[in-house]
Amino acid sequence: MHQLALPLLIGLIMVALAFDFLNGLHDAANSIATVVTTRLLSPVWAVAFAAFCNFSAYWFMGLKVADTIGKGIINKDIVTPGVVFGALAGAMFWNIVTWLRGIPSSSSHALIGGLLGAGIAHGGFGVIETKKTIETIYAIFLSPTIGFVLAMLLVLLTSWLFRGFQPKRAEGVFKVMHLFSSAAYSVSHGANDAQKTMGIITVLLYSTGHMVGDFKTPQWVIIACYTAMAMGTMSGGWRIIKTMGSKITKLNHHTGFCASTAGSIVVFGATAIGIPVSTTHVITGSVIGTGAARKANSVRWGVAGRVITAWFITIPISAAVGAVVYTITGAF
Repeated sequence: MHQLALPLLIGLIMVALAFDFLNGLHDAANSIATVVTTRLLSPVWAVAFAAFCNFSAYWFMGLKVADTIGKGIINKDIVTPGVVFGALAGAMFWNIVTWLRGIPSSSSHALIGGLLGAGIAHGGFGVIETKKTIETIYAIFLSPTIGFVLAMLLVLLTSWLFRGFQPKRAEGVFKVMHLFSSAAYSVSHGANDAQKTMGIITVLLYSTGHMVGDFKTPQWVIIACYTAMAMGTMSGGWRIIKTMGSKITKLNHHTGFCASTAGSIVVFGATAIGIPVSTTHVITGSVIGTGAARKANSVRWGVAGRVITAWFITIPISAAVGAVVYTITGAF
């Protein structure tokens, strides 16, 4: 166990909650870009709606993702406060850079990258928990691809099912369905993303001797993380909302419903088996899928290419920053 003064422990927990707030801010676009762009809800009501749904995940989902982050990426027994700080610094650095540039990148994979970088800097490559790390890396590529395919199929299927409807009537039906699908995606976002910070705080408590009994996320950590994420979502994230909702492809209630539904299926499935996926990657893949289902040139592939590039470089950059921060703080 690594002894840590109580003020420093509280300070690190506050940094972790700040990351969770930033995650909510950064990822507000995940669930509300489609409803804002299609004018289903005003921006103010949309973020309040998403924040409520984020927090409501507290009553619906288990904590398998928190366990994966806490003890499934690097060996929990080698974690130090310096490793936790390096991981958070790497993740927050990349979140801020991509938020300022309006690029939908992954807070989740930034955190995993930071954790890997700081962990390896501390104990070498042997600290990596191979099984869950490999599963997570596979999910980086598979989850947006599955979202893309599901969204495309949903557009084609619903277009066929509603082929005899008057356009105005069909749009009215999809408007209601779009609201419910957006709520589902917001719940899935809260369930998967908030749990990552829970895992970080839990392993910090474990590594500093402040956890009694089994490795289990305390109730106050769960509530604090859901609250921080909901507050971040309430703060918006308008640069990324614009990219997600209009720059990649044009959305309406029909395609917004298909994108949100496909995304929620993927994220709920990953959460159920404890895989920390990127909700940003999933919904981006789903939005691209709705555009491609109509016709390939309806997708702005230049913008999509920037997003895809961010997918590939998120973990390496956040890992490098995490390792550097750990090394610098370790010198003091």
